[in-house]
Amino acid sequence: MSSFQRFNFKTLDEIRSKAAELGVNIKFSEDLSPLAKPVKIGGITAPNSIAVLPMEGCDSERDGSPSELVKRRYCRFASGGAGLIWYEACAVVHEGRANPLQMFLTKDNVGAFAELVKSSNMAAMKANGSDHKPVNILQLTHSGRYSRPDDKPAPIIPQHDPLLDPRVGLGSDSPVVTDEYLDALVEKYVESAVLAREAGFDGVDIKSSHRYLLSELLASHTREGKYGGSFENRTRFLLSTIKAVRKAVGDDFIIACRFNVFDAHPYPYGFGVDRLDCIKPDLTEPLALAKLLVENGVNLLSCSAGNPYYRFPHVTRPFDTPTIGGEIPDEHPLQSVARLFEFTRKVQEAAGEVAVVGNGYSWLRHFLANAGAANLADGSCSMVGIGRQAFAYPDAPKDIFTKGRMEPGKCCIACSKCTQIMRDHGRTGCVVRDSEVYLPLFNEARKNASRS
Repeated sequence: MSSFQRFNFKTLDEIRSKAAELGVNIKFSEDLSPLAKPVKIGGITAPNSIAVLPMEGCDSERDGSPSELVKRRYCRFASGGAGLIWYEACAVVHEGRANPLQMFLTKDNVGAFAELVKSSNMAAMKANGSDHKPVNILQLTHSGRYSRPDDKPAPIIPQHDPLLDPRVGLGSDSPVVTDEYLDALVEKYVESAVLAREAGFDGVDIKSSHRYLLSELLASHTREGKYGGSFENRTRFLLSTIKAVRKAVGDDFIIACRFNVFDAHPYPYGFGVDRLDCIKPDLTEPLALAKLLVENGVNLLSCSAGNPYYRFPHVTRPFDTPTIGGEIPDEHPLQSVARLFEFTRKVQEAAGEVAVVGNGYSWLRHFLANAGAANLADGSCSMVGIGRQAFAYPDAPKDIFTKGRMEPGKCCIACSKCTQIMRDHGRTGCVVRDSEVYLPLFNEARKNASRS
């Protein structure tokens, strides 16, 4: 019988009691002061320990430049008081865009991105004081098998996967991406990083999570050649890209990496998984990778898990309600949260003094501040990351710092509607707490999806 339950906690004691009953390692602290502590990231200091994680809106202009919805979102995040804003997935090449409205930074629109950063910084200082400037990180990505740049799937795969190939219309004879393509792609990351610096970002993230191209390369056990097979080969592209970017941008620019530590996908197609049981993590390689990332100059880490496009979505984002047709997990969401906390705890230990941003907090609603403060206090992470919660409640950090609490009525309710809009190829945000803007967009995307 499934132990899954929706969030139903009124008090801190109730959620503590449930965590104890389940035997999960989640602590809660009434002292929220650790969240206000500044965090040194490379040569820059974030004004507090709360980070907005990269939440994609799928709503840029066709040329990849920021739309009015994008500007609105990041000014809301900035006004909300977070110490770090991790800007959403920005493609490094057109063919690597996950949708036609994904961010795409080019030499032709770098000025528009510069205005976005400037506006966000001004919003942050206006709302939170002239000394409050968040750290701004731009996530660079290639969507790989989930590429859809021109309104139809156009997958680019590093290896065949009999479970995933049919889902994107690939047969066993479909070509895999060549070593030559990957060799040339390194320079595209470099070009994007240089443009990001020109636009005023403080750093870039070489995204390697959620089974997009770089994430799948880490799991390319069956691939032949220099980018597949051995651990050294499977990490080659990521490490080569980091080295090349560092050489191009210098030492005073942050290089981050948000990477999957656990794919929850069967071996030999998954990374960080037990060879006999894909829902059992094996962190041997992910933790070795974390150490290599630090050794090669990465200043900021964030770990994630799972594949949002396949099974076990709770491994990535614990929820109350799944997307349409989604599975209900055979575990309590607190167990899902605890797994993500443990991943971050292990990565922080491997990373040493390098800052690690934790995730998995949104399902906890207004108790996320208590869990985050406890994790910061015992060194389980360096920053507390909020993802879906930032869509719903962008001013949560400000409420924590000025009121000493979060308001339950403003919190994300883990309904998965923001994810559903993405599945329906629409522009996404919080349908419940930002309904004036996003309920019509949700309905529009649902209607379009039902016709296809």
